[in-house]
Amino acid sequence: MICLFQIQTKDGYLLALQRVSSRNGNIRLQRGPPVLLQHGLFMAGDAWFLDSPEQSLGYILADEGFDIWVGNVRGTFWSYGHVSLSDKDKEFWDWSWQELALFDLSEMIQHIYSTANSKVFVVGHSQGTLMSLAALTQPNIVEMVEAAALLCPISYLEHISAPFVLRMVGLHLDQMVLAMGIHQLNFRSKVLINLLDSMCDGLIECDDLLTSITGQNCCLNSSSVDKFFEYEPHPSSAKNLHHLFQMIRQGTFSQYDYGILKNLKLYGQVKPPAFDLSLIPKSLPLWMGYGGYDALADVTDVEHTLKELQSKPELLYLENYGHLDFLISVQGKKDVFKHMIRFFRSLGKSSS
Repeated sequence: MICLFQIQTKDGYLLALQRVSSRNGNIRLQRGPPVLLQHGLFMAGDAWFLDSPEQSLGYILADEGFDIWVGNVRGTFWSYGHVSLSDKDKEFWDWSWQELALFDLSEMIQHIYSTANSKVFVVGHSQGTLMSLAALTQPNIVEMVEAAALLCPISYLEHISAPFVLRMVGLHLDQMVLAMGIHQLNFRSKVLINLLDSMCDGLIECDDLLTSITGQNCCLNSSSVDKFFEYEPHPSSAKNLHHLFQMIRQGTFSQYDYGILKNLKLYGQVKPPAFDLSLIPKSLPLWMGYGGYDALADVTDVEHTLKELQSKPELLYLENYGHLDFLISVQGKKDVFKHMIRFFRSLGKSSS
């Protein structure tokens, strides 16, 4: 059973938040601990349910008795509303992962915390981990979080190796689309499809675009990949892509860089403030899963993140796993999710 909630962020976006019960339809008198699932870039909450029910984390956690909440950030097809703006307005798309962390994720956690009357387990994948790490540096947010489990954790992107992404960075695709007046990035649109096609000039292997973007994945099957492309990608903003590319070019984990003059006006300093990972409390339990073949959350960058944290997260390293394996691997339950569940239960929170 799925219950749909609509929540409003402080800057007026209307977000869909789904609450999922176990597939057997049992309504528990006492729900287990609340878990928020936060998706990655160009995805939405449906990404947690694209594998078989036996291998999809959303179904697995619900069947294990956890109180599952599925987040959908602004701009996705589930969260396409605003109190005063239309998606046709360029102002509707004036945000990056910074706002997703400090407004969207914050509001989701607050709603779940208030509704469930309990601290929240936060699970993120890819951009969902970036949002989580930024949000957890904020005292008003972290006080509502019980623990965090991060799949393909990202706070630095300096060593990214995905050929297609590096090609986009080198061609300044982010600045190009902004200069063209494109503020919404919808890769189902003809304009962006043609733009991406123009990049396939023999230097990039576009026959296997998924691998060119995410790295080699060990454990996907054709049906899960087909289903993935049936539901994904969802839109995001050009400003968000620009912010991510700033991270790649500058090797930083910082707020959006507007340039010297606007930075001085907004931040009171020449460079945008960095998110300080050492502000995440040492007492907050963290679990991270990452892979040797991930071309986005590179091992070197994950190790950089680990060095800046006060705590020592529990780690799961899978040498043969790529970026999407942690989401839709055919053996995800055995390889990844059972370890996450054991971590949650080790904290003494019952889901039975």
